[in-house]
Amino acid sequence: MVPALRRKVKEWRDSDYAGAAETSHWLLKWWFETEHLMPQADGSMATFQYYFAQREAVETIIYLHDVAGVQDKYDLMKVSESRSVSAGMFDEEWRRWVVKMATGAGKTKVLSLVLAWCYFHKLYEADSDLARNFLVIAPNIIVLDRLYKDFAGLRIFLKDDPVLPDNGFAGQNWRDDFQLALHVQDEVRVTNSVGNIFLTNIHRVYAGNETTPTADDDDTLDYFFGARPTGATTDSKVDLGMIVREIDELVVLNDEAHHIHDKDIEWFKSIQDIDNRLKLKDARLSLQIDVTATPKHNKGAIFVQTISDYPLVEAIAQNVVKHPVLPDAPSRAKLKPRDSVKFTERWADYINLGVIEWRKVFTEHEKLGKKAILFVMTDDTKNCDDVAAYLEGNYPDLKDAVLTIHTKPNGEISEAASGKNKEELTRLRKEANEIDSWESPHKAVVSVMMLKEGWDVRNVTTIVGLRAYAAPSDILPEQTLGRGLRKMYSGGIEEYVSVVGTDAFMEFVERITAEGVVLDRKPMDAGSKGAAPLIVELDEDKDEEQLAALDFELPVLTPRVYREYKSLAELDVKAVEFQVVIYREFSEEEQRKIIFRDVAKGEITHTTILDSAGVADYRSVIGYFAQTMMRDLRLVSGYDVLYGKVKQFVRDELFGRVVELEDANTLRNLSEIEVSRAILEGFKKAINNLTVRQKGDAEIRDRIKLRDTRPFVVKDQGYVISDKSLFNRTVGDSGLELEFAAFLAKCNDVTAFAKNYMAVGFKLDYVKANGDISTYTPDFFVRRSDGGVWIVETKGREDLNDPGKWERLKQWCADASALDGGQQYKPLFVREEDWEQYKPKIFYDAIAAFSQ
Repeated sequence: MVPALRRKVKEWRDSDYAGAAETSHWLLKWWFETEHLMPQADGSMATFQYYFAQREAVETIIYLHDVAGVQDKYDLMKVSESRSVSAGMFDEEWRRWVVKMATGAGKTKVLSLVLAWCYFHKLYEADSDLARNFLVIAPNIIVLDRLYKDFAGLRIFLKDDPVLPDNGFAGQNWRDDFQLALHVQDEVRVTNSVGNIFLTNIHRVYAGNETTPTADDDDTLDYFFGARPTGATTDSKVDLGMIVREIDELVVLNDEAHHIHDKDIEWFKSIQDIDNRLKLKDARLSLQIDVTATPKHNKGAIFVQTISDYPLVEAIAQNVVKHPVLPDAPSRAKLKPRDSVKFTERWADYINLGVIEWRKVFTEHEKLGKKAILFVMTDDTKNCDDVAAYLEGNYPDLKDAVLTIHTKPNGEISEAASGKNKEELTRLRKEANEIDSWESPHKAVVSVMMLKEGWDVRNVTTIVGLRAYAAPSDILPEQTLGRGLRKMYSGGIEEYVSVVGTDAFMEFVERITAEGVVLDRKPMDAGSKGAAPLIVELDEDKDEEQLAALDFELPVLTPRVYREYKSLAELDVKAVEFQVVIYREFSEEEQRKIIFRDVAKGEITHTTILDSAGVADYRSVIGYFAQTMMRDLRLVSGYDVLYGKVKQFVRDELFGRVVELEDANTLRNLSEIEVSRAILEGFKKAINNLTVRQKGDAEIRDRIKLRDTRPFVVKDQGYVISDKSLFNRTVGDSGLELEFAAFLAKCNDVTAFAKNYMAVGFKLDYVKANGDISTYTPDFFVRRSDGGVWIVETKGREDLNDPGKWERLKQWCADASALDGGQQYKPLFVREEDWEQYKPKIFYDAIAAFSQ
């Protein structure tokens, strides 16, 4: 069904989500078309953006509900236009939709967005058939622990991700209205009729076999004295299964939902029982959303309910997950099982190659503050212990650093809730989940199959598979690779996980190529290069004296421009510069459809359809303008003040006369693009004129030494190696940068140069063409033989902000030269067209050609 749905969802997206409920429309705009600046660990701000796969999955769900109006399997078959799907393929009678997403692509984020959408849709839409109670189900304790990290304190909604719109966005108090209580497993607090998240593993939801005791029972003790208390077993202290069956509205969200592959399993039956209980109260299960990387039946058929598909091949190509790397043919030919009945002796070559590959990248990742993890998969618990002892006994760097995970004969962690098993479970869960941290002593994990899902640490760089897979198995190649697919770094950096193992294991893994995945192959032996990301660091081949001679020590100056937020209240709406807009008269039908367009692009940003009574709420529109200005100008406070100013301006000034804000015709006028431009551009200019201040001088606030730059990872792209740079490589973000770096390396009048990487932290504040305050990062530092330092900006295609950058760079160089004890700094602006024209041979020629 996916291809047809993907096509329809794209058309729907391109139509600005026509036909979506108002609540859905605003949420989609907030999540996917609003810039989100999120605080980072170092105190800086970075732009957050959901992956397109996450967006498409959420859009598909909302499209099916709001636009296609899918109520059951018959509606779903109709909208999918698939002739290969029949009603008999569906086991359930309620709405169940499956999202297929590659491991590491962010399934939990999709669940969080769907949950928020259901909640607000039910809250804000009068005829909503969704719910404000949620049953979030995990297949086991490990997955449950992962989900709890995100849901504890509702942090994924309130802190980690921009799930909830700001109060005032679209005229709603989203954050204030999001009132949910989290109940985990047996720890069920007092439940209200709505506003509950029940987070549990599936075992707590299984339908019980309890019957009401009667006087006719053979054993009448329960009838006369009440039911006996549960013993110290896995039974719940609180019957969560009964609680979720008693509420009147519910959405079910299943993680790792490939377990629901048969109508006869208890997981399916439990959800079916919940739906049946709701039907007895003239209700039904509102929606079931399943997320999994592998929604396949035991025989390989994909779940018919799958509505969205993000395969591993796309995730790898888009650098959402790591790239699997296998040994090339010559390397594999060197690996032979030895003639021994002892497991570790038989597979010693394979284990050793895994350790070699792990060691190659361990040091590289350590430079970046990350701990690379070796993961070994065995075939049973006895051999698991054998491999762990072998690693610790033969490799000094793994002594007391191997975590062995098994507590039951099949290698799975026991979930028993008593005695020694409970203590063991708690310890293993903690150690497995914390292995990425340097606080954990473990560098390697040896397991049987328990870690095929749920164990979602990020630092696995090497997988050694010692399982034969000779017998039929319901384990899929992607599940096996999944332990190493999650990325360690952000920013779209190419990362790799090396996979070695027995011939049977490698053949099993290579089945994934049937999904379109291209597996990289490389030489793997003691002399080959490890599959580590590209790292920039101080050149290890240079001694301290050489590094000191190549270093740059740059002054950090106080900003020349700043924004005085307290001045916002002084804004005079009569002083806003704008062209008076003609107040148009629209028909009643035109008044009901309110369309807003982006000022710069002219694209539709959102559409408001008034209700049947034609009630116009100007507050959400005024709020939209105020929120847009605050976001674009990076204003951190003053929404109430700005809202009042915009309201006054629209009412009294915009149309050259006073208008009634409650009038539907006024609201329709406000959707015209010339009106939006007049408001947004006029106010932005007025706010910048009012709040942006120039300082008369600058001071040295700090100093930056390039030698203090910590190693960092960069995209795998072209670079220059030079003995004139203290960094081990100069990476070019463009062809011009790469060519300019090679030029500097050859200049006999240049004694040192360095790329100004973001990790260096040298950036300049400046005023953009539209009056906003921003920063930019010049490209190079260059020291000539006369000791002068040049700050170089290379530029391909020019834009309107280039003059502001150039003037600011000149000003900084003048300020720094005056303040830094005689050290001279000079600016150089290299335009690509000038570079192509002059092609200088030495840096002196570049100064003569580009310094004007």
